[in-house]
Amino acid sequence: MDLQGKHIVLAVTGGVAAYKAAELARLLVKAGATVQVVLTAAGARFVGAATFQALTGRPVFDDLWDTRVGNGMAHIELTRAADLVVVAPATADVLGKAAHGIADDLLSTLLLASNKPVLFAPAMNREMWGHPATRRNVAQLQDDGALISGPAAGEQACGEVGEGRMVEPDDLLQDIVAAFQPKVLSGRTVLVTAGPTFEAIDPVRGLTNRSSGKMGYAVARAAREAGARVVLVSGPTALPAPHGVQRLEVTSAQEMFDTVMAQVGSAQVFVATAAVADWRPLQVHAQKQKKQDGGAAPTLALQPNPDILATVAALPAPPFCVGFAAESENLAEHAAAKRLRKKVPLLVGNLGPDTFGRDDNQLELFDADGHRPLGRGDKLMLARKLVAEIAVRLTPSGR
Repeated sequence: MDLQGKHIVLAVTGGVAAYKAAELARLLVKAGATVQVVLTAAGARFVGAATFQALTGRPVFDDLWDTRVGNGMAHIELTRAADLVVVAPATADVLGKAAHGIADDLLSTLLLASNKPVLFAPAMNREMWGHPATRRNVAQLQDDGALISGPAAGEQACGEVGEGRMVEPDDLLQDIVAAFQPKVLSGRTVLVTAGPTFEAIDPVRGLTNRSSGKMGYAVARAAREAGARVVLVSGPTALPAPHGVQRLEVTSAQEMFDTVMAQVGSAQVFVATAAVADWRPLQVHAQKQKKQDGGAAPTLALQPNPDILATVAALPAPPFCVGFAAESENLAEHAAAKRLRKKVPLLVGNLGPDTFGRDDNQLELFDADGHRPLGRGDKLMLARKLVAEIAVRLTPSGR
């Protein structure tokens, strides 16, 4: 539960995307947060207070003059216990008021009186989002320290298509969780590989492995939470891209190699979590190969794939390289040898291929000082620990 013990003030304003705020409230509670909803008069036109009270278990505030607060100052008291204020949806009106310090209702007065971080999730027509006034207001809010999530692009309630949709609740939840993570990789670009590769034998068959990509996707999300720009080069998986991460999809090891080499020049960190096939067929048949008479197995000639991690590590000015090793036996011996062979400063190892597809893992770190456990836990928790380890090693003083 990523938000256990956190108190969120969720401000809901007058846009059709207010229905998404109801789902967001449910997700926040599920993630362990307590949620206090502040509802504007326009927001109540779309979703009523009873809905939010049922979802959060707390009464909704919608009036600047509410007498339930003993001192009559709800606009001050509501945020004092908060860890974060989230405005979702954030209409053009509320963005303009917040940017210019206008305070004429409970929400706008609350935002002016708040001493807590604020995250806005814009939602409006594409022309309203693109208007110079809106862009100036958003830029001013960012200069003032506000966080902006979205907007997304797509079909809008008005029937037009473009940028301006409120991000989906699951994605917004990721940004809320990220708001509490230390920004130890701010200003960095992190390149991550994830998932398996697929090496074609013919149009329907190929060589692959059981990697789900979950560890690599967790690393990509954790790096983005830590403030990095993240490029994820992914083999075939069924996973959605982490919110805010640029995903480049590939199939074969050669495609992954080519994509990594095209991106690595802008990266300060390279994390190679992908389970890249060591070999590929020497010949890829144009047609499906038929079973031979008598059932005899065909002979399959193989050739080596390029070594992506070793190639990146051998560049004249390489990024900080992190490798992964999944071993079936003798983890300490094989992982330490792999780190030296690949010439990388840090290698992450785990014992047992049964971790493929699981949501948890147990990892060890191997570097020039030896090895030590990173611990056992869910893959996102371990990815956050790994990102913290990488950040320490990027500082001039090192560990």
